[in-house]
Amino acid sequence: MYRAVSYALALSLFAGAALAQAANIALGTGSFDTSLPVEVTADQLSVDQSNGRAVFDGNVLVVQGEVRLSAGSVTIEYAAEGANNAIERLLASGGVTFVTATDAAEAKDAVYSVTEGTVTLSGDVLLTQGKNAIAGDRLVMNLTSGNGRMEGRVRTVFTPAKGGN
Repeated sequence: MYRAVSYALALSLFAGAALAQAANIALGTGSFDTSLPVEVTADQLSVDQSNGRAVFDGNVLVVQGEVRLSAGSVTIEYAAEGANNAIERLLASGGVTFVTATDAAEAKDAVYSVTEGTVTLSGDVLLTQGKNAIAGDRLVMNLTSGNGRMEGRVRTVFTPAKGGN
């Protein structure tokens, strides 16, 4: 009986640690400054003034502060007139990698709302944080608060902290 209780207690502690670890899907430090300049490099650029879009194609790299986004193609949507050509959203496709100083995420597509400080990755999403990994269909992250939510048949692999018995 004692052995069964000990086993049940150990299992419940392990499950609690697993849930706590899987719930941590923040990306970055949580103190991201959305007002920082956005730098974009690519093989080519097409601009359409009529719809307020710029399309960067080929080896696209977008940098804003500590955040790096790379993709095959990135469409930039500018805010409405009178907003001083402010970038509103970036739509990335063609295999997206999103990296901060401490974490990395990969997906097929991404939408980065610069004004809201949110990133939505979709299609075979993989988030790695050190030795831990979380995969799913869709990841929504708030870079300002550091909070995130993984959706769609979430799978996780985590490495428990050393120590304990």
